[in-house]
Amino acid sequence: MLRDTLKTLLSAYGPSGNEHAVAEAVKSLIAAHVDSMRVDAMGNLIVEKYGSDEQGKRIMFSAHMDHIGFVVTDIDDKGFLRVHNVGGISPSISIARHVVFENGTEGVIYSQPRKDEDPAMKHLFIDIGADSREEAAQCVQPGDMAVYAPDFFELGSPRVASPAMDDRCCCALLCELMMYLDEPRNTVVGVFSSQEEVGVRGATTAAYSVKPDIGLGLDVTVCGDTPELKIPAITLGAGAAVKIMDRSMIASPSVREALFLAAKQAGVPVQREILPFGGQDGSAIQHSRAGVPAGCLSIPCRYTHSPAEVIDMRDMEGALKILLKFVENV
Repeated sequence: MLRDTLKTLLSAYGPSGNEHAVAEAVKSLIAAHVDSMRVDAMGNLIVEKYGSDEQGKRIMFSAHMDHIGFVVTDIDDKGFLRVHNVGGISPSISIARHVVFENGTEGVIYSQPRKDEDPAMKHLFIDIGADSREEAAQCVQPGDMAVYAPDFFELGSPRVASPAMDDRCCCALLCELMMYLDEPRNTVVGVFSSQEEVGVRGATTAAYSVKPDIGLGLDVTVCGDTPELKIPAITLGAGAAVKIMDRSMIASPSVREALFLAAKQAGVPVQREILPFGGQDGSAIQHSRAGVPAGCLSIPCRYTHSPAEVIDMRDMEGALKILLKFVENV
């Protein structure tokens, strides 16, 4: 069930560059449903479902496993941890949040007093309950990373919130796609990528290795449906969004139109996404080698890069139907 798959992946620790626990969770879910699995030098998990047509195409889907976090840069005399962002962290949103390290050490992130300054990373520290540098160092070392602590909860029946929804929701979507595919004509390659939040690094090397004929990024997109926001024109619960463009790519027209057709055939609503910022794995696929036709299917998400990212499960269910039709049509 899509919701159960999502909850499993959201519970895994996995900041950028440390996605191995997420990869192991994915393996446990889909091992029986794919023909091959491998982890490459960048930490990407690459799985394949072989097509029945020897002359068929290679379709690459990419959803990133990593999420934003905090890396420890120093420990002061009183045991407080100074940190720097890993990916797009908002200091103001992070104050007084519960965080956790890979070894289970928990803490609270807070800000030192400021004088006529907005919160910045230089003001933030993590309190893990230690009274000295020596005591803190028994639990955490410089270079260790913390993430917003897992906290999955429901907002009414169809909507759910959690840290790391960006992009574990699309990892769950890709897992379900690989489970549902039954003897596809074309070979389907699922890439659960690393280090997207720090520059689509994993998808860049994966696309070079996979050599796809066509590619699709799977990621969240921000909503413009909350108070005083109108851009982008994306509404939670109104369907997945076909990306027209973002800062990193203009979607290939052939892929974009194939997604619209798949949505029509599946009988599910779809939105058009024009995002004036941001980037995702589809751009890395598109730029690979001599160029690859590529696009992106996005899940609307409120409050991205926060400890409570919100999605609507109806958008997820519709997206799965679109992807199944898309694979069938290619």
